[in-house]
Amino acid sequence: MLLAFSVAPSGSPARTAADSPAGSAAVPADEASVHDAVAEAVRIVRESGLPNHTDSMFTTIEGEWDEVFDVVKRATEAVGRYGSRVSLVIKADIRPGFTGELTGKLDRLEQALGD
Repeated sequence: MLLAFSVAPSGSPARTAADSPAGSAAVPADEASVHDAVAEAVRIVRESGLPNHTDSMFTTIEGEWDEVFDVVKRATEAVGRYGSRVSLVIKADIRPGFTGELTGKLDRLEQALGD
């Protein structure tokens, strides 16, 4: 499975640490920024060990259903510390029996363009 997702905070993170996801602290409103929140999410993706790619709009990860959605859940929870709500966009390519598609799809595209 390939899963592309974009996650971003919105609203004021005017919560206490008790209101935040387990093991995290609220981020003061004057210190919050989208790039810091996105960096937290990308860090979680990279530490997962799953194949991944981040561009200016999405982070794409490849793996099995449960492991991919576990990473998305943890990344979303981390971003939640930066706002009172979270926007999450997901697009998935579920193709059983295929691996290496993070680069394989691009390789086939480049071959087609070269013809």
